Order: sequence, then structure tokens, then C-alpha cells
Amino acid sequence: MLDGSGREAFTELSFKNKNLIDFNRAKNEIALVDHTKNKVIYGLDSLLIIIGTSFPLLEKIARIKPLYWFFKKLYSFISYNRKQIIPSANGSSAAACIPDFNLKYRLAYIGFVVLFSSYVLSIFTSKSGLDINPNFTREFAICLGQIIWQTLFLKLYLKGKLWDYLGNMMTVSLIGTLLLIPGLFLNLNSISPIIYFGIVVVIMFLEHLRRCKILQLNLLPTISWMIFRMTVLGIIIWLNY
Repeated sequence: MLDGSGREAFTELSFKNKNLIDFNRAKNEIALVDHTKNKVIYGLDSLLIIIGTSFPLLEKIARIKPLYWFFKKLYSFISYNRKQIIPSANGSSAAACIPDFNLKYRLAYIGFVVLFSSYVLSIFTSKSGLDINPNFTREFAICLGQIIWQTLFLKLYLKGKLWDYLGNMMTVSLIGTLLLIPGLFLNLNSISPIIYFGIVVVIMFLEHLRRCKILQLNLLPTISWMIFRMTVLGIIIWLNY
């Protein structure tokens, strides 16, 4: 693996490396500079070379064609959505390492979170103590409805930030889903799941606020997000009692 002296921050590139690196490509793919050959390797290939210095067998396995194709797609999936997964406040800088917008991979990320969250929520609801039957279709419709609601309600306000917001909103949903998973394996009493779910909702609410602040958005997206969630929860409880 590379030591500290072998790494440079994107915004702090040396003059020598700036002349070699394709700045636009490096925003989407990690650049590995070989000064002995004055050659730059990008993306998955650069990552595999770095891994191969310590784990050569893993590099060989990852270069098998079907696996290489899969890891190539996975790399792009993460790379094009990385600022929605882990946002940063310096995105307005001209030298910031912000990946290009790729609609295909953004939709893939949103679709992944919708399916994963719908599955976990459909199981968790049966353990919620509210006598709600598990229903994947219902949870899937709710997840899609949240996207449609926020898009229609906030489209004029968000303007050019719509896809960035939707990506961050889905990450909030993903965080909440991951936090719910331990609850699936705990032997909780009738009230504990409700308390547990409430704690997860508070964490999601605070994370949504934090990400909106990074995107330089006001409270409107969070208010709209909470209105939808509280309305849907109320309807589900009402229909089951």
C-alpha cells in the first residue's frame, strides 16, 4: 500500500504531477502516477496495482474478466455517487475533487437504496409492536413516493441541486436502514421496537439537517421530508387499526 509520502491531495498536487494528470478524468477515477515511466494509471486499474503491492493474489483474482467487469461497474457506482455518500462542504471550489454527474449511476444508487430499504423495512414493521403485517410492496411504494414527493415539492427550490439532494436523501435512508438491521436480530419486547425506531428517526433527522446545510439549503427540504414521513406513518397506523 502507499505510505503518506506517496499520496497527494487532489487540491494540493505538485507542479510535476499536475503536468501529467488529466484533471477532469482524475475527478472520477483515482490517478496513480508512475514517475519512472511518466505514466498515469486511472480508476480500478490504479486501485488494483496499489492493492497488488501487498496482496498480489487478490489483484490477480480481481483481474479475471467477469470479476473485473463487476468491480469496474462497482467502482464507477461508488465513484460517481461518493459525494452523495460522504458529502463535503468544499464542492464550490474549482479545484475540488467533485465527480461528474452521471444520471445512470445516480439512478442506480437511488434504485439500490429503494430496494434495500424496502426489504429491511418490510421485515422490521412486523417487529414494531404496532401489529403491522410485513409488506414489501407497501414499503417500496413509500420509498418511491418519498422521492416523487420531494421532487415535485422542491423542484423549483432545488433547481440545479435536485440530483445532489436526492442522492443525499437516499443516503439518509440508507443510514436509517442499516441502523434498523440490528433490531431485526434482537429479542425486543412490545415497546422497545418503537423506542428503537424513534432513535433511528432522530438520527436520520439530524443527518438530513446536516447534509442540507452542506448543500447550502434551508429547512424547507427537511420540513417537507418530515411531513411526508409522519403522514405516511399516520396513514399506515390508521389503516391497521
